[in-house]
Amino acid sequence: MPLKVGDIAPDFELYDENFKPTRLKDLLAQGKLVILAFFPAAFSSICTNEMCAFRDKMALLEKANATVVGISVDSPFTLRKFKEDNRLNFPLLSDYNREVIKLYDIYHDPFPVPIASKLRMTAKRAVFILEPPEGRVIYSWISENPLKEPDYEEVVRVANEYSRSSGK
Repeated sequence: MPLKVGDIAPDFELYDENFKPTRLKDLLAQGKLVILAFFPAAFSSICTNEMCAFRDKMALLEKANATVVGISVDSPFTLRKFKEDNRLNFPLLSDYNREVIKLYDIYHDPFPVPIASKLRMTAKRAVFILEPPEGRVIYSWISENPLKEPDYEEVVRVANEYSRSSGK
């Protein structure tokens, strides 16, 4: 069952675009909100739009004491090139073995768009905002439609409201 508001996000360890292991609990230990932005495939048009939108909102999110982490099933090599080409200012994590998308129950198999129906076990487009230090979900958005982007203004609003109410 996918994560919902109030759940504690399961810990995981994935490699970033530079093959550095990254644990969720270590991100949460920094005392910031952690925004997990799952996306189906690097270099696809909607995923590029999504990650660039988060890039463009980073100043607002940092002001709200939040950090963004993008996650897909692409390899670290692919994610490094995707990050460089799009000048992304946050880490990208590779769930190449599909462990986290299974753990969080947010995957398409097969991909629900006819032109790409041969794609197997890709991430659903999903955004979770996690509260430190334990990783309680304060925002959850999961789309069955991979062509639909999240409401970026809503993500910023939730982060700001949390920041104001918690005094952080």
